[in-house]
Amino acid sequence: MVKHQPLQVYEKQVFVSFVTGIYGCRWKRYQRSQDDSSRWECTWFVILCSSFLLLLFWAYFWLVAQNDFNEFNWSVYNRSGEWKDETIPILASTTVGFSYITFLLILALFHISLGQQLNLYWVHKIGVLAMLLTTISGVISVDDIWGDEWEIILVSLQSTAPFLHIGALVTVTAISWLVAGYVVRRERSNFQVMMLLIYMVVLLTVYLAPLTFTCPCIMDRHSLRLRPDVIGRRGAPMVAPENTMVSFNRALQYGASSLEADVTISVDGVPFLMRDRTLKRTTDVSKVFPARQYDDASFFNWTEIRSLNAGQWFLESDPYWTVETLTARDRGRMGNQTVCSLVELLRLAAKANSSALLKVRRPPPEHPRYRTWFMDALWAVQKAGITQKRVTWTPDTDRGRVRGLQQTANEKLSVEEMRQRGLTSLTLHYSKASTKDIQEYLANNVSVTVYPVNEPWLYSILWCSGVPSVSSDAPQVLRKVPYPIWLMSRNAYRFIWITSDLVSIAVVIGIFGFQKWRMRGMQNYNPEQIMLSAVTRRSSRDVNIMKEKLIISEPHNGLSSTEELCLYPENGYATYSHGELSH
Repeated sequence: MVKHQPLQVYEKQVFVSFVTGIYGCRWKRYQRSQDDSSRWECTWFVILCSSFLLLLFWAYFWLVAQNDFNEFNWSVYNRSGEWKDETIPILASTTVGFSYITFLLILALFHISLGQQLNLYWVHKIGVLAMLLTTISGVISVDDIWGDEWEIILVSLQSTAPFLHIGALVTVTAISWLVAGYVVRRERSNFQVMMLLIYMVVLLTVYLAPLTFTCPCIMDRHSLRLRPDVIGRRGAPMVAPENTMVSFNRALQYGASSLEADVTISVDGVPFLMRDRTLKRTTDVSKVFPARQYDDASFFNWTEIRSLNAGQWFLESDPYWTVETLTARDRGRMGNQTVCSLVELLRLAAKANSSALLKVRRPPPEHPRYRTWFMDALWAVQKAGITQKRVTWTPDTDRGRVRGLQQTANEKLSVEEMRQRGLTSLTLHYSKASTKDIQEYLANNVSVTVYPVNEPWLYSILWCSGVPSVSSDAPQVLRKVPYPIWLMSRNAYRFIWITSDLVSIAVVIGIFGFQKWRMRGMQNYNPEQIMLSAVTRRSSRDVNIMKEKLIISEPHNGLSSTEELCLYPENGYATYSHGELSH
């Protein structure tokens, strides 16, 4: 008589196979191991973590640097002489690399939590090393071309620090599961103690980090000042060719209260609007005057300048990826734009009851208008018929020759220095305008204009800081910000901060306690109990019966025996009970 008793079971560990297969190309059960990882693989894990942190920093930098993408492309153009959007390949490679490294790091953490040995596949090692070296070279290149831009990270923390703190708090709290699983083991080592101390220091640093935050938008709602005025910087250059009449008209349509322009003096004394030193980027000078395309724009006379097309380049290069949103009528208008004179701009400002902020570039010493440039610009203001109080310009030179005209400095000055120069306004880069400085200027009746402000988050923190006006390349974006994107009272933020820290502390203590209880329970089990429990707690739905135990009732040589037949599959693991022998 043969009795069939299902006992031999086999569990398919699909998740473990997926994790170890993708991370280390170990798809078979016998290829996996729960031994400690080698020092070499631990080193690669450290390299993977370092790559992730560097890419996280790199991705965050480019996320907040969107405010200055135009400045970046312009800097590259001044070096290479070719205008194109250099941010597209950078953003694409950063997104792909960050996603890839993040995915590998998640798999590595799953390895650690499942007790699997780390064994990064050689293809991934090449990929990680390639991403690390590419990111390092990118950081070095940006530091060389655009070194001043690093300051935007500190500026952005005024807006993002409270939210980054919550993200960091969730991360370090989740990591406590891995730390606790390693620290509460029965064996003790100096490395375990060091890891615990490092984790506690990191945890304490995250808990107390808000003490160092300076966030202007953490304030009483009733203390919020009026919405800052928006100045159209070269008009609305993201939706129309810069420094053209159509661009300035668009800026006024988008609610700009003032217009800003770059002014150059022609060889015959006519002030016109041009940002670059040459005419090559924003006109068709390479077609009309090919031999003079690299000459200084100020060495052209007004007749030659007026014959150039100043709008077709915008339609052809599409520098801000906005041409597709334009109608056929708008494209026709933009394609026929000419270089704008200063008189035309000021007349438009006077007609719109607006004001103008001018950045006048002094001609080179060999220029015939080198000594009279100031009077040329002043003559244009008088000819336009605009009230001089509505015109502000920089630099603040020839102060004694100005009567009724407002001048502003584009460098950071103390209140005493401004009084000595007779100035009442400043035009500062956002990285130079701290909240403390802005409040000091306003307390001494000094007006501050901050540039360039193109993103809502930067506009919001400057609004909370009390800035009266900002200069923007994107008035069409800022018009959609009727209120700071976030505003919170100090008491509300303290409540959120303290509550989050207390919840994190409770979760961390609970995880350490659970891991200790779990490890103690595993140590109390013997191997036979573990194998039997593995059989009993699995339902028939979760296991595949691989072999049946045959119990033969006939005695053999006076002995009653129980024989077991075991087969080990390629994947998963098999469990079975010990047979009994009786005389």
